[in-house]
Amino acid sequence: MSPQHPEGHVFYRKMWHSFPRITHGEGITLIDDQGRRYLDAAGGAIVVNIGIGVEEIAAAIAEQARLVAYVHAEKFTTPVLEAYADALAEVIPLPDVRFFPLTTGSEANEAAIKLARQIQIVRGQRSRHLVIGRWGSYHGMTLGTLAVGGRASARNPYLPMMYDMPHIPAPTCYRCPLGKQYPECAIACADALEEAVAEYGADQIAAFIAEPVSGAALAATVPPAEYWPRIRDICDRHGILLIADEVMCGFGRTGKWCAFEHFGVAPDILTMGKGLAGGVFPLSMMAARGHLVEELYHAGQDIGHGGTFSHHPVGAAAGLATLRYIQKHDLVSAAAHKGRRLGELLRAKLSGLPGVGDVRGIGLMQGVEFVMDKTARTPFPADLNIANRVFAACRDRGVMLYPGRGTADGIRGDVVMAGPPAVITEEEIAIVAHTLKEVVEQVVAPLLHDSVGQ
Repeated sequence: MSPQHPEGHVFYRKMWHSFPRITHGEGITLIDDQGRRYLDAAGGAIVVNIGIGVEEIAAAIAEQARLVAYVHAEKFTTPVLEAYADALAEVIPLPDVRFFPLTTGSEANEAAIKLARQIQIVRGQRSRHLVIGRWGSYHGMTLGTLAVGGRASARNPYLPMMYDMPHIPAPTCYRCPLGKQYPECAIACADALEEAVAEYGADQIAAFIAEPVSGAALAATVPPAEYWPRIRDICDRHGILLIADEVMCGFGRTGKWCAFEHFGVAPDILTMGKGLAGGVFPLSMMAARGHLVEELYHAGQDIGHGGTFSHHPVGAAAGLATLRYIQKHDLVSAAAHKGRRLGELLRAKLSGLPGVGDVRGIGLMQGVEFVMDKTARTPFPADLNIANRVFAACRDRGVMLYPGRGTADGIRGDVVMAGPPAVITEEEIAIVAHTLKEVVEQVVAPLLHDSVGQ
Protein backbone atom coordinates (compact mmCIF):
# COMPACT_ATOMS: atom_id res chain seq x y z
CA MET A 1 0.00 0.00 0.00
CA SER A 2 1.35 3.40 -0.97
CA PRO A 3 1.07 6.48 1.22
CA GLN A 4 -2.04 8.56 0.66
CA HIS A 5 -1.09 11.89 -0.86
CA PRO A 6 -3.74 14.36 0.29
CA GLU A 7 -4.88 16.83 -2.32
CA GLY A 8 -5.63 19.53 0.24
CA HIS A 9 -3.59 21.09 3.02
CA VAL A 10 -4.38 18.78 5.94
CA PHE A 11 -1.44 17.02 7.62
CA TYR A 12 -3.07 13.74 8.66
CA ARG A 13 -1.89 11.57 11.54
CA LYS A 14 -1.80 8.47 9.34
CA MET A 15 0.04 8.86 6.04
CA TRP A 16 -0.81 5.48 4.59
CA HIS A 17 -4.58 5.70 4.50
CA SER A 18 -7.32 7.47 2.66
CA PHE A 19 -10.11 8.70 4.90
CA PRO A 20 -13.87 8.62 4.41
CA ARG A 21 -15.27 12.14 4.69
CA ILE A 22 -17.83 12.10 7.50
CA THR A 23 -20.56 14.70 7.08
CA HIS A 24 -22.99 13.88 9.91
CA GLY A 25 -24.21 11.20 12.26
CA GLU A 26 -27.08 9.94 14.36
CA GLY A 27 -27.22 7.76 17.46
CA ILE A 28 -23.95 5.84 17.25
CA THR A 29 -23.79 5.88 13.44
CA LEU A 30 -21.46 8.02 11.33
CA ILE A 31 -22.43 8.86 7.73
CA ASP A 32 -19.97 9.84 5.01
CA ASP A 33 -20.37 12.01 1.93
CA GLN A 34 -21.22 8.92 -0.13
CA GLY A 35 -24.07 8.02 2.19
CA ARG A 36 -22.23 5.06 3.67
CA ARG A 37 -23.04 4.31 7.31
CA TYR A 38 -20.55 3.23 9.99
CA LEU A 39 -21.72 1.82 13.31
CA ASP A 40 -19.16 3.40 15.63
CA ALA A 41 -18.67 0.62 18.15
CA ALA A 42 -15.46 2.26 19.39
CA GLY A 43 -16.85 5.71 20.09
CA GLY A 44 -13.96 7.00 17.99
CA ALA A 45 -11.00 6.36 20.28
CA ILE A 46 -13.24 5.15 23.15
CA VAL A 47 -14.46 8.75 23.47
CA VAL A 48 -18.11 9.17 22.47
CA ASN A 49 -20.33 8.07 25.34
CA ILE A 50 -23.67 9.86 24.79
CA GLY A 51 -24.12 9.41 21.06
CA ILE A 52 -23.80 11.77 18.12
CA GLY A 53 -25.54 15.10 17.61
CA VAL A 54 -27.17 15.53 21.02
CA GLU A 55 -29.10 18.77 20.69
CA GLU A 56 -28.87 19.98 24.28
CA ILE A 57 -25.07 19.67 24.24
CA ALA A 58 -24.85 21.69 21.02
CA ALA A 59 -27.24 24.27 22.45
CA ALA A 60 -25.21 24.65 25.65
CA ILE A 61 -22.02 25.19 23.66
CA ALA A 62 -23.68 27.74 21.38
CA GLU A 63 -25.18 29.66 24.30
CA GLN A 64 -21.88 29.89 26.16
CA ALA A 65 -20.08 30.93 22.97
CA ARG A 66 -22.57 33.77 22.62
CA LEU A 67 -22.10 34.85 26.24
CA VAL A 68 -18.31 34.61 26.43
CA ALA A 69 -16.21 32.09 24.55
CA TYR A 70 -12.83 32.68 26.18
CA VAL A 71 -11.21 34.29 29.20
CA HIS A 72 -7.63 33.95 30.39
CA ALA A 73 -7.65 31.46 33.25
CA GLU A 74 -5.00 33.39 35.19
CA LYS A 75 -7.12 36.54 35.17
CA PHE A 76 -10.81 35.52 35.30
CA THR A 77 -13.25 32.79 36.18
CA THR A 78 -16.76 32.19 34.83
CA PRO A 79 -20.08 31.09 36.40
CA VAL A 80 -20.28 28.08 34.09
CA LEU A 81 -16.85 26.81 35.18
CA GLU A 82 -17.74 27.04 38.86
CA ALA A 83 -21.12 25.38 38.26
CA TYR A 84 -19.42 22.58 36.35
CA ALA A 85 -16.90 21.93 39.13
CA ASP A 86 -19.73 21.80 41.69
CA ALA A 87 -21.63 19.32 39.51
CA LEU A 88 -18.54 17.15 39.04
CA ALA A 89 -17.99 17.08 42.78
CA GLU A 90 -21.40 15.39 43.09
CA VAL A 91 -20.16 12.32 41.21
CA ILE A 92 -16.36 12.12 41.58
CA PRO A 93 -15.69 10.40 44.95
CA LEU A 94 -12.50 12.13 46.11
CA PRO A 95 -12.48 13.98 49.46
CA ASP A 96 -13.09 17.73 49.04
CA VAL A 97 -12.18 17.28 45.39
CA ARG A 98 -10.73 20.14 43.30
CA PHE A 99 -10.66 20.25 39.50
CA PHE A 100 -8.14 21.63 37.02
CA PRO A 101 -9.67 21.57 33.48
CA LEU A 102 -7.45 21.15 30.42
CA THR A 103 -7.98 19.93 26.86
CA THR A 104 -6.27 16.56 26.33
CA GLY A 105 -5.47 13.46 28.32
CA SER A 106 -1.78 14.06 27.75
CA GLU A 107 -2.11 17.51 29.32
CA ALA A 108 -4.04 16.16 32.30
CA ASN A 109 -1.45 13.47 33.00
CA GLU A 110 1.41 15.93 32.51
CA ALA A 111 -0.26 18.20 35.06
CA ALA A 112 -0.74 15.28 37.46
CA ILE A 113 2.90 14.20 37.51
CA LYS A 114 4.00 17.81 37.91
CA LEU A 115 1.54 18.35 40.78
CA ALA A 116 2.87 15.23 42.52
CA ARG A 117 6.40 16.59 42.29
CA GLN A 118 5.31 19.99 43.54
CA ILE A 119 3.45 18.52 46.52
CA GLN A 120 6.54 16.58 47.56
CA ILE A 121 8.61 19.78 47.36
CA VAL A 122 6.24 21.75 49.61
CA ARG A 123 6.39 18.84 52.06
CA GLY A 124 10.14 19.27 52.24
CA GLN A 125 10.73 16.10 50.19
CA ARG A 126 12.69 17.74 47.38
CA SER A 127 14.59 14.56 46.54
CA ARG A 128 11.32 12.84 45.51
CA HIS A 129 11.35 13.29 41.75
CA LEU A 130 10.65 9.87 40.25
CA VAL A 131 7.20 8.84 39.05
CA ILE A 132 6.89 5.09 38.62
CA GLY A 133 4.78 3.83 35.73
CA ARG A 134 3.91 0.42 34.31
CA TRP A 135 4.96 -1.38 31.17
CA GLY A 136 2.06 -1.68 28.77
CA SER A 137 0.53 1.60 29.90
CA TYR A 138 -0.32 4.68 27.90
CA HIS A 139 -0.56 8.15 29.44
CA GLY A 140 -0.05 10.50 26.51
CA MET A 141 2.31 11.80 23.86
CA THR A 142 4.20 14.59 25.64
CA LEU A 143 7.77 13.80 26.67
CA GLY A 144 6.73 13.75 30.31
CA THR A 145 3.86 11.32 29.78
CA LEU A 146 5.93 9.14 27.42
CA ALA A 147 8.54 8.89 30.18
CA VAL A 148 6.05 7.35 32.62
CA GLY A 149 4.18 5.43 29.90
CA GLY A 150 5.10 1.92 28.91
CA ARG A 151 4.19 1.59 25.26
CA ALA A 152 7.44 0.84 23.47
CA SER A 153 6.35 1.91 19.99
CA ALA A 154 5.39 5.36 21.26
CA ARG A 155 8.41 5.81 23.56
CA ASN A 156 11.38 4.43 21.69
CA PRO A 157 11.99 7.16 19.07
CA TYR A 158 12.16 9.80 21.81
CA LEU A 159 14.15 8.05 24.53
CA PRO A 160 17.25 10.24 23.96
CA MET A 161 15.07 13.31 24.52
CA MET A 162 13.38 12.34 27.77
CA TYR A 163 14.20 11.84 31.43
CA ASP A 164 13.06 8.24 31.63
CA MET A 165 11.24 6.90 34.69
CA PRO A 166 11.14 3.50 36.42
CA HIS A 167 8.52 0.96 35.37
CA ILE A 168 6.99 -2.15 36.88
CA PRO A 169 4.99 -4.96 35.20
CA ALA A 170 1.27 -4.47 34.59
CA PRO A 171 -1.33 -6.81 36.12
CA THR A 172 -2.03 -8.81 32.96
CA CYS A 173 -3.19 -12.23 34.10
CA TYR A 174 -3.79 -13.49 30.56
CA ARG A 175 -0.16 -12.88 29.67
CA CYS A 176 1.62 -12.50 33.01
CA PRO A 177 4.98 -10.76 32.53
CA LEU A 178 6.28 -12.57 35.62
CA GLY A 179 5.36 -16.01 34.29
CA LYS A 180 2.96 -16.69 37.16
CA GLN A 181 -0.70 -17.70 37.44
CA TYR A 182 -3.46 -16.07 39.46
CA PRO A 183 -4.27 -16.59 42.31
CA GLU A 184 -1.15 -18.61 43.19
CA CYS A 185 0.92 -15.55 42.19
CA ALA A 186 -0.22 -13.73 45.37
CA ILE A 187 -0.41 -10.52 43.27
CA ALA A 188 3.33 -10.42 42.66
CA CYS A 189 2.76 -7.66 40.08
CA ALA A 190 1.65 -5.35 42.91
CA ASP A 191 4.60 -6.36 45.05
CA ALA A 192 6.79 -5.24 42.15
CA LEU A 193 6.03 -1.69 43.30
CA GLU A 194 7.43 -2.53 46.74
CA GLU A 195 10.54 -3.90 45.04
CA ALA A 196 10.92 -0.73 42.98
CA VAL A 197 10.68 1.36 46.14
CA ALA A 198 13.46 -0.72 47.69
CA GLU A 199 15.57 -0.37 44.55
CA TYR A 200 15.25 3.38 44.04
CA GLY A 201 14.55 4.46 47.62
CA ALA A 202 11.27 5.86 48.89
CA ASP A 203 12.92 9.24 49.36
CA GLN A 204 13.37 9.44 45.58
CA ILE A 205 9.80 8.56 44.54
CA ALA A 206 7.10 11.21 44.19
CA ALA A 207 4.24 9.16 42.73
CA PHE A 208 2.98 6.02 41.04
CA ILE A 209 0.75 6.38 37.96
CA ALA A 210 -1.42 3.70 36.38
CA GLU A 211 -4.75 3.09 34.69
CA PRO A 212 -7.23 1.34 37.03
CA VAL A 213 -8.42 -0.59 33.96
CA SER A 214 -5.82 -0.70 31.21
CA GLY A 215 -6.72 1.11 28.02
CA ALA A 216 -5.68 0.73 24.41
CA ALA A 217 -2.17 -0.60 25.06
CA LEU A 218 -3.51 -3.67 26.91
CA ALA A 219 -7.08 -3.66 25.57
CA ALA A 220 -9.39 -3.45 28.58
CA THR A 221 -7.34 -5.55 30.98
CA VAL A 222 -9.01 -5.65 34.40
CA PRO A 223 -6.67 -6.38 37.35
CA PRO A 224 -7.48 -8.84 40.14
CA ALA A 225 -9.59 -7.42 42.96
CA GLU A 226 -6.65 -7.49 45.40
CA TYR A 227 -4.33 -5.48 43.17
CA TRP A 228 -5.39 -1.91 43.84
CA PRO A 229 -5.78 -2.24 47.63
CA ARG A 230 -2.21 -3.62 47.73
CA ILE A 231 -0.95 -0.71 45.60
CA ARG A 232 -2.76 1.82 47.78
CA ASP A 233 -1.18 0.32 50.91
CA ILE A 234 2.34 0.42 49.45
CA CYS A 235 1.93 4.05 48.42
CA ASP A 236 0.60 5.05 51.83
CA ARG A 237 3.40 3.33 53.73
CA HIS A 238 6.09 5.04 51.67
CA GLY A 239 4.60 8.52 51.27
CA ILE A 240 4.05 8.03 47.52
CA LEU A 241 1.19 9.83 45.82
CA LEU A 242 -1.14 7.60 43.79
CA ILE A 243 -2.24 8.91 40.39
CA ALA A 244 -5.13 7.14 38.63
CA ASP A 245 -5.24 7.74 34.89
CA GLU A 246 -8.90 7.39 33.94
CA VAL A 247 -8.72 9.31 30.68
CA MET A 248 -10.16 6.29 28.88
CA CYS A 249 -11.70 4.12 31.60
CA GLY A 250 -13.35 6.90 33.62
CA PHE A 251 -16.54 8.91 33.60
CA GLY A 252 -19.03 6.07 33.43
CA ARG A 253 -17.29 3.93 30.83
CA THR A 254 -16.93 0.90 33.15
CA GLY A 255 -20.40 1.16 34.71
CA LYS A 256 -19.31 3.42 37.57
CA TRP A 257 -18.44 7.10 37.47
CA CYS A 258 -14.82 6.22 38.26
CA ALA A 259 -13.17 2.89 37.45
CA PHE A 260 -11.29 2.94 40.76
CA GLU A 261 -14.64 2.51 42.56
CA HIS A 262 -14.70 -1.13 41.44
CA PHE A 263 -11.67 -1.81 43.65
CA GLY A 264 -12.60 -0.05 46.88
CA VAL A 265 -9.75 2.45 46.85
CA ALA A 266 -9.31 6.08 45.84
CA PRO A 267 -6.26 7.83 44.37
CA ASP A 268 -4.70 11.08 45.49
CA ILE A 269 -4.80 12.53 41.99
CA LEU A 270 -7.19 11.55 39.21
CA THR A 271 -7.12 12.33 35.50
CA MET A 272 -10.09 12.14 33.15
CA GLY A 273 -10.76 12.99 29.52
CA LYS A 274 -12.45 11.56 26.42
CA GLY A 275 -16.01 11.05 27.72
CA LEU A 276 -16.04 14.22 29.85
CA ALA A 277 -17.64 16.11 26.97
CA GLY A 278 -18.53 13.13 24.81
CA GLY A 279 -16.12 14.14 22.06
CA VAL A 280 -18.04 17.35 21.36
CA PHE A 281 -15.30 19.53 22.86
CA PRO A 282 -11.63 18.76 23.65
CA LEU A 283 -11.85 18.54 27.43
CA SER A 284 -9.78 16.79 30.08
CA MET A 285 -9.44 17.15 33.81
CA MET A 286 -6.96 16.72 36.59
CA ALA A 287 -8.66 16.24 39.94
CA ALA A 288 -6.96 16.20 43.33
CA ARG A 289 -7.92 15.62 46.94
CA GLY A 290 -8.62 18.96 48.53
CA HIS A 291 -5.88 18.72 51.13
CA LEU A 292 -3.24 18.57 48.38
CA VAL A 293 -4.45 21.85 46.94
CA GLU A 294 -4.56 23.32 50.43
CA GLU A 295 -0.93 22.33 50.95
CA LEU A 296 0.04 24.44 47.94
CA TYR A 297 -2.12 27.32 49.14
CA HIS A 298 -0.61 27.37 52.63
CA ALA A 299 2.89 27.17 51.15
CA GLY A 300 2.09 30.31 49.15
CA GLN A 301 2.47 28.51 45.82
CA ASP A 302 0.48 28.32 42.61
CA ILE A 303 0.38 25.11 40.60
CA GLY A 304 3.28 25.00 38.17
CA HIS A 305 1.13 24.12 35.19
CA GLY A 306 -1.29 25.83 32.84
CA GLY A 307 -2.40 26.16 29.28
CA THR A 308 -3.85 28.75 26.94
CA PHE A 309 -7.14 26.88 26.79
CA SER A 310 -7.33 25.57 30.34
CA HIS A 311 -10.48 26.37 32.36
CA HIS A 312 -12.26 27.09 29.07
CA PRO A 313 -15.85 28.37 29.51
CA VAL A 314 -17.18 26.67 26.38
CA GLY A 315 -15.48 23.46 27.48
CA ALA A 316 -17.11 23.81 30.89
CA ALA A 317 -20.50 24.32 29.24
CA ALA A 318 -19.98 21.22 27.11
CA GLY A 319 -18.85 19.21 30.12
CA LEU A 320 -21.72 20.34 32.32
CA ALA A 321 -24.30 19.58 29.64
CA THR A 322 -22.75 16.15 29.07
CA LEU A 323 -22.76 15.38 32.79
CA ARG A 324 -26.41 16.36 33.17
CA TYR A 325 -27.35 14.34 30.08
CA ILE A 326 -25.64 11.27 31.52
CA GLN A 327 -27.47 11.74 34.81
CA LYS A 328 -30.83 12.41 33.15
CA HIS A 329 -30.64 9.24 31.06
CA ASP A 330 -28.84 7.11 33.68
CA LEU A 331 -26.10 6.26 31.21
CA VAL A 332 -23.66 5.03 33.86
CA SER A 333 -26.07 2.23 34.74
CA ALA A 334 -26.65 1.71 31.03
CA ALA A 335 -22.91 1.26 30.51
CA ALA A 336 -22.91 -1.39 33.23
CA HIS A 337 -25.75 -3.54 31.93
CA LYS A 338 -25.12 -3.00 28.20
CA GLY A 339 -21.44 -3.68 28.82
CA ARG A 340 -22.30 -6.97 30.49
CA ARG A 341 -24.45 -7.89 27.49
CA LEU A 342 -21.73 -6.92 25.01
CA GLY A 343 -19.09 -8.89 26.93
CA GLU A 344 -21.32 -11.96 27.21
CA LEU A 345 -22.11 -11.91 23.51
CA LEU A 346 -18.49 -11.42 22.47
CA ARG A 347 -17.36 -14.29 24.67
CA ALA A 348 -20.15 -16.54 23.42
CA LYS A 349 -19.40 -15.88 19.76
CA LEU A 350 -15.62 -15.54 19.80
CA SER A 351 -14.03 -17.53 22.62
CA GLY A 352 -14.18 -20.87 20.83
CA LEU A 353 -12.83 -19.59 17.53
CA PRO A 354 -9.29 -20.33 16.36
CA GLY A 355 -7.12 -17.24 16.62
CA VAL A 356 -9.00 -15.70 19.55
CA GLY A 357 -6.93 -15.88 22.72
CA ASP A 358 -8.85 -13.76 25.18
CA VAL A 359 -12.06 -11.76 25.45
CA ARG A 360 -12.01 -9.40 28.42
CA GLY A 361 -13.23 -6.13 29.79
CA ILE A 362 -15.68 -4.34 32.02
CA GLY A 363 -18.66 -2.18 31.14
CA LEU A 364 -18.49 -0.64 27.68
CA MET A 365 -14.78 -1.27 27.47
CA GLN A 366 -14.25 -4.70 25.94
CA GLY A 367 -11.11 -6.15 24.35
CA VAL A 368 -10.29 -9.13 22.14
CA GLU A 369 -6.74 -10.48 21.80
CA PHE A 370 -5.68 -12.60 18.82
CA VAL A 371 -3.10 -15.41 19.02
CA MET A 372 -1.62 -18.07 16.77
CA ASP A 373 -1.67 -20.72 19.48
CA LYS A 374 -4.42 -20.56 22.09
CA THR A 375 -2.66 -22.92 24.51
CA ALA A 376 0.76 -21.26 24.37
CA ARG A 377 -0.80 -17.83 23.82
CA THR A 378 1.70 -17.19 21.04
CA PRO A 379 1.12 -13.85 19.31
CA PHE A 380 0.99 -13.50 15.54
CA PRO A 381 4.09 -12.13 13.81
CA ALA A 382 3.97 -8.36 13.83
CA ASP A 383 4.26 -8.10 10.06
CA LEU A 384 0.90 -9.84 9.61
CA ASN A 385 -0.74 -6.77 11.14
CA ILE A 386 -3.70 -8.77 12.40
CA ALA A 387 -5.32 -6.01 14.45
CA ASN A 388 -5.47 -3.59 11.55
CA ARG A 389 -6.67 -6.32 9.19
CA VAL A 390 -9.53 -7.06 11.59
CA PHE A 391 -10.27 -3.36 11.95
CA ALA A 392 -10.32 -2.84 8.16
CA ALA A 393 -12.54 -5.86 7.54
CA CYS A 394 -15.01 -4.74 10.20
CA ARG A 395 -14.97 -1.19 8.79
CA ASP A 396 -15.71 -2.56 5.33
CA ARG A 397 -18.74 -4.26 6.86
CA GLY A 398 -19.83 -0.98 8.44
CA VAL A 399 -18.61 -1.52 12.03
CA MET A 400 -15.85 0.58 13.60
CA LEU A 401 -13.60 -0.92 16.30
CA TYR A 402 -10.34 0.30 17.90
CA PRO A 403 -7.21 -1.69 16.97
CA GLY A 404 -4.02 -1.97 19.01
CA ARG A 405 -0.65 -3.71 18.73
CA GLY A 406 2.25 -4.63 20.99
CA THR A 407 0.25 -6.25 23.78
CA ALA A 408 2.57 -9.25 24.10
CA ASP A 409 6.03 -7.69 24.04
CA GLY A 410 5.69 -4.11 22.85
CA ILE A 411 5.86 -5.16 19.20
CA ARG A 412 3.80 -8.34 18.84
CA GLY A 413 0.33 -8.82 20.24
CA ASP A 414 -2.84 -7.84 18.33
CA VAL A 415 -6.03 -6.61 19.93
CA VAL A 416 -9.20 -4.76 19.08
CA MET A 417 -11.44 -2.90 21.49
CA ALA A 418 -15.14 -2.22 21.47
CA GLY A 419 -16.17 0.87 23.41
CA PRO A 420 -19.49 2.10 22.04
CA PRO A 421 -21.57 4.96 23.43
CA ALA A 422 -23.92 4.01 26.26
CA VAL A 423 -26.89 4.67 23.97
CA ILE A 424 -26.08 1.58 21.89
CA THR A 425 -29.15 -0.64 21.36
CA GLU A 426 -29.48 -4.38 21.85
CA GLU A 427 -29.75 -4.78 18.07
CA GLU A 428 -26.53 -2.83 17.55
CA ILE A 429 -24.72 -4.89 20.22
CA ALA A 430 -25.72 -8.02 18.29
CA ILE A 431 -24.46 -6.51 15.02
CA VAL A 432 -21.07 -5.75 16.58
CA ALA A 433 -20.63 -9.27 17.95
CA HIS A 434 -21.83 -10.94 14.75
CA THR A 435 -19.60 -8.80 12.54
CA LEU A 436 -16.50 -9.50 14.61
CA LYS A 437 -17.27 -13.24 14.58
CA GLU A 438 -17.63 -13.15 10.79
CA VAL A 439 -14.34 -11.30 10.39
CA VAL A 440 -12.46 -13.69 12.67
CA GLU A 441 -13.78 -16.65 10.67
CA GLN A 442 -13.15 -15.10 7.26
CA VAL A 443 -10.01 -13.04 7.85
CA VAL A 444 -8.11 -14.29 10.92
CA ALA A 445 -8.62 -18.04 10.46
CA PRO A 446 -7.14 -18.18 6.93
CA LEU A 447 -4.13 -16.16 8.13
CA LEU A 448 -3.74 -18.59 11.01
CA HIS A 449 -3.65 -21.55 8.67
CA ASP A 450 -1.17 -19.80 6.38
CA SER A 451 1.12 -19.05 9.34
CA VAL A 452 0.99 -22.63 10.55
CA GLY A 453 1.71 -23.85 7.04
CA GLN A 454 4.81 -21.74 6.84
